[in-house]
Amino acid sequence: MQLAQLLADLPRVLAVSGLTATDITRIVSDSRQVTPGALFVAYQGVGLDGHRFILDAIVRGAAAIVGEQTDDRLPVPYIQVTDGREALGWLMAAWYGHPSRAMALVGVTGTDGKTTTTNLLFSILRAAGRRAGLVSTINAVIGGEVVDTGLHTTTPDAPDVQRYLARMRDALAEVAVLEVTSHGLAQQRVAGCAFDVAVVTNITHEHLDFHGSYEEYRDAKAMLFRSLTARRVTPCFSASAGPKPGFPGLAKTAVLNRDDSSYGFLAAIPVERTITYGLRAPQAGAQATHLTATNIRRLPGGSEFEVQVDAEGGWPAISNLRLETSLLGDFNVSNILAASGAALALGLGAAEIRTGVQAVTGIPGRMERIHEGQDFTAIVDFAHTPNALERALETLRRLAGSARLIVVFGCAGQRDCEKRRLMGAVAARLADYTVITAEDPRTEDLDSIMAETAAACVAAGRVEGTDFLRVADRQRAIAHAVEQAHAGDVMVVCGKGHEESMCFGRIEYPWRDQDALRWALARLQGAADANPPFVLPTWGSAVAPD
Repeated sequence: MQLAQLLADLPRVLAVSGLTATDITRIVSDSRQVTPGALFVAYQGVGLDGHRFILDAIVRGAAAIVGEQTDDRLPVPYIQVTDGREALGWLMAAWYGHPSRAMALVGVTGTDGKTTTTNLLFSILRAAGRRAGLVSTINAVIGGEVVDTGLHTTTPDAPDVQRYLARMRDALAEVAVLEVTSHGLAQQRVAGCAFDVAVVTNITHEHLDFHGSYEEYRDAKAMLFRSLTARRVTPCFSASAGPKPGFPGLAKTAVLNRDDSSYGFLAAIPVERTITYGLRAPQAGAQATHLTATNIRRLPGGSEFEVQVDAEGGWPAISNLRLETSLLGDFNVSNILAASGAALALGLGAAEIRTGVQAVTGIPGRMERIHEGQDFTAIVDFAHTPNALERALETLRRLAGSARLIVVFGCAGQRDCEKRRLMGAVAARLADYTVITAEDPRTEDLDSIMAETAAACVAAGRVEGTDFLRVADRQRAIAHAVEQAHAGDVMVVCGKGHEESMCFGRIEYPWRDQDALRWALARLQGAADANPPFVLPTWGSAVAPD
């Protein structure tokens, strides 16, 4: 492909030097991946400045360079842009022929609930007979193929995002559903994606180590909604012009959570159409379609509720409907409303929503029950933020009734430190017994991480050794929690969910909470192998008593 074709829609170009008729064979941002004819994109990264490797890229055969700094003395064409990461996204979109223009594109963002919401919407689309693709924290689904997207990955890098979308287009997908993180937005991993529907689940305390403040974190999430109607000045821009195939009249739609503190901020962003959802009634006067959960029945095996639809802005596409779900908790009622709002935006009806919701009986690592014949309830959940832990424990507190609620969790190293204290306070308030353990300590001292959480438990009036314990080894922590459970109790292991590794130092070690919990449950009944399924490095001194 010629460089001129790649540059046609590239936004915020500051200067171009050299001939743009140059043929390009690939696009890379790592100089070690440069082969003859490659376009090398340089930008200031988190730890390295890509501009330092421009000469290396040229030596390796780069045919052209895109960068953020002024440099008109290079022997190859040089394109100066405002944001190299953004340029990479748009260049990859052009390289694959702008695949998001060939299908309706839904982005789901938020602190918690993204994976469940994307999977619910994907199920609704399949119930409606629409060909759909999915990229979530757990995997990507393209045609009939399930693709592993990598360790600790939610929104893939821009080259992978566009490659997945291109494969969906080639598989004749009509809709793609993408889980979109704040990191993915801030780092421009979805630049060049023509979103049609943007959904938010909630915006609570998370990733402040990266964003610096809640306001910056919220603003990163808002980029998804601003992209719905953004118009960029480029030489010949045609980003999302024209109707999406299969969805004539599809408006740029924001689906917002009225119950969340982010609602007023996001509602102020102008879009063509707004759908709101919540467990509380909407305020009168808002020009939007409102979905409200009413008559909620919380059952041991899920929930039943009605969805009241108020279309103050016109276009009521569905009448009120009753939904049943095997997903536990009011937070999943909210996730179902979010997915239903997106389905409504795509023109789907009540029967399709009902069937799609019922088809989702569980999400890996999300309130996932593990049963090995024990007389108490054991669950694995991904809750790894203060809000998610609070919602999970509130739900399980109701499930436990007068029995005890036991929780195992940790906090990641080299991540938002403030949530260690917040999550400790949540556990102290809602759980009867807490086991504090490892969760991806990375290069931080695990004892120090656990000490911050333990201090919050003590500050809340809990006594170490009686109400909570620190157990550095996560396998032993789970086994200890299992040993504390009696008939009718509820125990939950939080933080890892679907993930299949745990990071110590800079090494990812194999790990699954589900397998660790199954082994501990079988061991309790004398039916387990002598050795646990995983061996983690010795890290920290706090251990459970034998």
